[in-house]
Amino acid sequence: MGTTMRLSLVVPCYNEVEVISRFHQALSRELAGTGRSYEVVYVDDGSSDGTLDALVGLAATDESVRYLSFSRNFGKEAAMLAGLRYATGDAVVIMDADLQHPPELIGRMLEEYERGFDQVIARRNRTGDPATRTLFSRAYYWLINKWADVELMDGVGDFRLLSRRAVDGLLELNEYNRFSKGLFAWIGFESILFEYDNVKAPADRKSRWTFRRLLEYGLDGLLSFNNKPLRAAIYVGLLLTAVAAGYAVWVLVAAIVHGVDMPGYVTLIAAITGLGGLQMVMLGLIGEYIGRIYYETKQRPHYLLKQSNMDPADRLQRPPAPDGRATRGR
Repeated sequence: MGTTMRLSLVVPCYNEVEVISRFHQALSRELAGTGRSYEVVYVDDGSSDGTLDALVGLAATDESVRYLSFSRNFGKEAAMLAGLRYATGDAVVIMDADLQHPPELIGRMLEEYERGFDQVIARRNRTGDPATRTLFSRAYYWLINKWADVELMDGVGDFRLLSRRAVDGLLELNEYNRFSKGLFAWIGFESILFEYDNVKAPADRKSRWTFRRLLEYGLDGLLSFNNKPLRAAIYVGLLLTAVAAGYAVWVLVAAIVHGVDMPGYVTLIAAITGLGGLQMVMLGLIGEYIGRIYYETKQRPHYLLKQSNMDPADRLQRPPAPDGRATRGR
């Protein structure tokens, strides 16, 4: 592969004013060492802390900087999608702006890309993470891989390099409810994974991943790539019906053998409460799937742009990849 290959970096940003300049300096230093032409596409996801002003300043002093700014906070999934749509490179690296995705790994990603891989995935280990979080994470990935139609790996996130044909494959997936971890796995293509040491966030930087957000994200992953929970509801219903029938037979036999006894009020209340709770869970599960259908049928855009230094036509005028990857397989 020749040196004419162009690299794009897609960097979602949300309230990153404290670190964005430091991140860009570190990133520029590493990219300059690769000898590649490149662009950095920052996507401001409706920040409220001056991140947009910082990006405007970077663009004024560095011609490689492109930025998109949303009209409000639409979420990281929308920010990644926007960045991929506007990235013009033959290969695209997705990374966070908080320096927990080390820029020095980009060189290794490019080496693996040159060997012919369409996805070069950086997997962080869990060094320094609390034991309880590690335990819950492993349990979650074990569970989701038992249910989901794609395989997800613990420690694998958005930090990766994608070839142009992998990016184009992702852009063909237009669902509103996006779960990128699953989408990356779904498109396939030749992939390679390497591990890097976990980089902890600064002590004065509070994590945005609260327990509630982690739970909601986990449910998104569970429901986005299978309908097995709905089928499980059928099996649970059949099991409860069988248990109820068996219990009815047992009560009838006991009445014949020992005579009629006083009814079990505790058993009755427990059964009513338990079945009522189970029904509510099943209705909530069905409601989750119906809600996703509801949002898909609205066909609303994933985001709205407020400001940018990029021409909307840029995303439709990508230069062809020098090795032909944008148009054909190997």
